Amino acid sequence: MPAAPRSTRPRSWSPSPRARAHTLGNRRTRWGSRRVSRVAIAAAISLICVALLYTFSFHSQESAEGLKPQVTDWLPGSLSSLKDEWIQEVEKSHEQQHAPELVRPKPEPQPLPPLYERFHTYELELPQHDPSLPYPEGRLGRYFYPANHVHGSGWGNVMQEHLMNAYLAYRSGRALVFDNYTWEDDGSDYSEAFDGSLIPSRIPLSAFLRGPAVGDPFPQGEQSPRAVIKEYFDEVCPHPQIISSEELVPLGDPSSATERTRRWVDKLSHSDRCVAVRKSSYQIFDIWIFGEVDRLLDIWPSFSQSPIMTQLQWSALVELAFDTNRQLLLPSSTVEPALISLPFTTAAQRYTQLPGLLVLHLRRGDFEEHCVKLSEWGSGFTGWNSFPGLPDPWAYPPEGASADEARRWYVRRCYPEIGEIMRRAAEAKQSPAGRGLRAVYIMTNGEEKWVRELENSLREHGGWESVASTKDLVLNHEQQYVAQAVDMLIGQRAQVLIGNGFSSLTGMIVMLRMANGIPLDSNRFW
Repeated sequence: MPAAPRSTRPRSWSPSPRARAHTLGNRRTRWGSRRVSRVAIAAAISLICVALLYTFSFHSQESAEGLKPQVTDWLPGSLSSLKDEWIQEVEKSHEQQHAPELVRPKPEPQPLPPLYERFHTYELELPQHDPSLPYPEGRLGRYFYPANHVHGSGWGNVMQEHLMNAYLAYRSGRALVFDNYTWEDDGSDYSEAFDGSLIPSRIPLSAFLRGPAVGDPFPQGEQSPRAVIKEYFDEVCPHPQIISSEELVPLGDPSSATERTRRWVDKLSHSDRCVAVRKSSYQIFDIWIFGEVDRLLDIWPSFSQSPIMTQLQWSALVELAFDTNRQLLLPSSTVEPALISLPFTTAAQRYTQLPGLLVLHLRRGDFEEHCVKLSEWGSGFTGWNSFPGLPDPWAYPPEGASADEARRWYVRRCYPEIGEIMRRAAEAKQSPAGRGLRAVYIMTNGEEKWVRELENSLREHGGWESVASTKDLVLNHEQQYVAQAVDMLIGQRAQVLIGNGFSSLTGMIVMLRMANGIPLDSNRFW
């Protein structure tokens, strides 16, 4: 057979793309065939060796000691292991050639907390922010700015102090200068809460409230100047008179809320038109005032009847959250008008009781430790939780009780467990004030697992038609960070409330219910 002719292609010749592709394809095919052949030969050899090894091992077992002869010492590893590795390599190669590449979706980043820009804008554009307005407003008006207002505290503590400061400004005939609900005042947009979560450093008070305490007009016939924000105060009062609260109320002074108000009204009547309380001084109405019934409640008759309280209203943001969750709280076949659609008259007419609804306030989290501390301090219920005539008043441990006995006494009423909660809810249903109760709402900061366990117990063993909690609320992004106010509105409207007598949040709800004329016996405590 003649030899194949040598190629006559010049050295510089380059194959066409099609020819190059065909050539490369052939190379891959030939290489692939060789690789498959090698794999097949290796597989056959391995299987033969495995069979021989198995046969030899089966007939050579030493039954006396249960030992096998070391026939594989000369191998780098067991053939079985080599076979498994080979199979894994083949499968891996197959998957790499034929399986589509899997791309894991990137986790969606959690949105940052809202900054409530529209509420800030609303406050900036209040009509009283006009220097040309006549006295008692405008550049000749009289202003009072409590720069030492509390910050870094829960909403219950902040709200009770703010309302008292607003009442003091009203009594003195001055415009209240109000600030944000402030967690951190270092200029940052975001802060870290006690549980490590990210929260807004500042939230405008108008995101929580409406009424004269946050710049809405006083009722007709009142001549009091409207509240303004700090930015406007800085414009019309560039050099205010600075007063330290210690000048009027020395630290540790046991004066009552009425007496403190009198002292400040007298001081402000003889002061410059622009007054600011020194930021570093102690709060005018401090935690000790709110913690002692004898010092707090003497102001109640005048405070509760002032426009600060009678015209107090929750913000549209909070009321919308209530309307959205109305059926969750108290399922009904009848359609109720949305709260946000109703014209405002007075707080008592707007926030009436919801027949059938039992609200339970259960503080968890930091209260597990706080309740023990209360026993060490010998504390009682807060002032707003101590109105005369309220059921379940606080009683101190029996005289001579040991530290452990006192601790258990406090924990039972401060940090109740599920069995006690079930018992008290059943008692409320059987009480005269609880006739017709059919739904339970749980206000709580408790952990999800514990809350669900409580909900299930109430459903299965409590005989309740509906059970829901804070965890079940449907809230938009802005409402999530004013959820305490949403809970307060729900508690304010309960047919029966069972709250924590040591909590300022329960205290504020009880105070609002009292101001609206809701019967005393509908407010209970653990």
